[in-house]
Amino acid sequence: MTTLLVKGGKVIGPSGPIDADVLVDGERIVSLSLPGSITTADTVVDATGKYVIPGGVDAHTHMELPFGGTFASDTFETGTRAAAWGGTTTIIDFAVQRTGERVQDGLAAWHAKADGQCHVDYAFHQILGGVDEDALKAMDQLVTDEGITSFKLFMAYPGVFYSDDGQILRAMQRARENGAMIMMHAENGPAIDVLVAQALARGETDPVHHGITRPAALEAEATSRAIYLAEVAKDTPLYIVHLSASGALARVAEARDAGRNVFAETCPQYLYLTLEDQLGAPGFEGAKWVCSTPLRSKHESHGRDLWRGLRTNDLSVVSTDHCPFCFKDQKELGVGDFSKIPNGIGGVEHRVDLLYQGVVDGQLSLERWVETIATTPARMFGLYPRKGVIAPGSDADIVVYDPDGRTRISVETHHMNMDHSAFEGYEIAGKVDTVISRGTVLLEDGVYRGRKGHGQYLRRGLSSYLT
Repeated sequence: MTTLLVKGGKVIGPSGPIDADVLVDGERIVSLSLPGSITTADTVVDATGKYVIPGGVDAHTHMELPFGGTFASDTFETGTRAAAWGGTTTIIDFAVQRTGERVQDGLAAWHAKADGQCHVDYAFHQILGGVDEDALKAMDQLVTDEGITSFKLFMAYPGVFYSDDGQILRAMQRARENGAMIMMHAENGPAIDVLVAQALARGETDPVHHGITRPAALEAEATSRAIYLAEVAKDTPLYIVHLSASGALARVAEARDAGRNVFAETCPQYLYLTLEDQLGAPGFEGAKWVCSTPLRSKHESHGRDLWRGLRTNDLSVVSTDHCPFCFKDQKELGVGDFSKIPNGIGGVEHRVDLLYQGVVDGQLSLERWVETIATTPARMFGLYPRKGVIAPGSDADIVVYDPDGRTRISVETHHMNMDHSAFEGYEIAGKVDTVISRGTVLLEDGVYRGRKGHGQYLRRGLSSYLT
């Protein structure tokens, strides 16, 4: 076994920064020690003046997802390489079962996409596109045999992924029995479809109407309905994905105040981007920012409320919902009809930086930064303490972060497989310096040393974040 020493840095953990050196033997962390107490190792990483944090855990990505007549432009190879560049050392992607398919066949297809391709470790959630007796049995089998302990349902996209309330309740009841987490895309899809058809009939075809026809009220309504259904299912653990709106956040906060196992994530795009400035860009340019849930109005309090929700833990996690599409030939499928624009924004490379900018701006503490990007997603989805923490026995997934560095986000410098950047020109007052995955240095001094096939599939346990 080879040893690696990260010396001289401030280790950021749940109780705040501590001055400590981190010793790695093989793939695991073996000790945190007083600075300077260990003097030799096979490899030494100097972290003086820098933060030492656990590798990021992005709990919501979609590599190679088929959607809207095309595929997400990042493969598992390109997407996980970009993740590594940005300080994320674990992703949880979504295996997909469409209506009429066997759940296990959908999972097998995603294993085939990812096997041998990933630069960082990966796990899967399972999308259920059709809840029937076979799917319910498959839920038990995936929890027991596959280490897949979370299942995503959709209240949106009728005819594609949509589940009605009865199907949702049945899946929640089964999850309550087997210990799994239900993840919910909470938007009222049938009502949205009416609004979309009406807008197109009026000739309102530009990208901005994607956001206008998915109003915040229909996110709040669906979030509330999901919370009530989970209550009927005896407090099934419920996780609302990509929460974007104040009303939906208020429903989550109410449930949490009542002691319920209700959780939510938001994404960087909802913290920084808006309907008017991005989605409403002139001409067809706004198509770059078409995603669901949509960007919200800057004239309302959504962004401010989301930052506050992160501070109060009503929002527990920041993920990316990384689902990139190129502007040319992919987003352009929706020219003249916003409903045909593939839904998705690419951001797996930028989450750690964008949330650190929240620390600089006074929105988050250092500890909360690490919790939202690493520790809590690991706990939420059964990867803790293997992932998400700098501690003896944990995987040596370590990021050295330079608070004196600078990062400019641009399509010219990013490593995602897309022809534009959702955060073009953003300046971050910090920089990912060194990235280590299971004791292997992937990135150092601006030089990438990782390789596809390094990443391993992770079988997850049950959530360790329940009340």
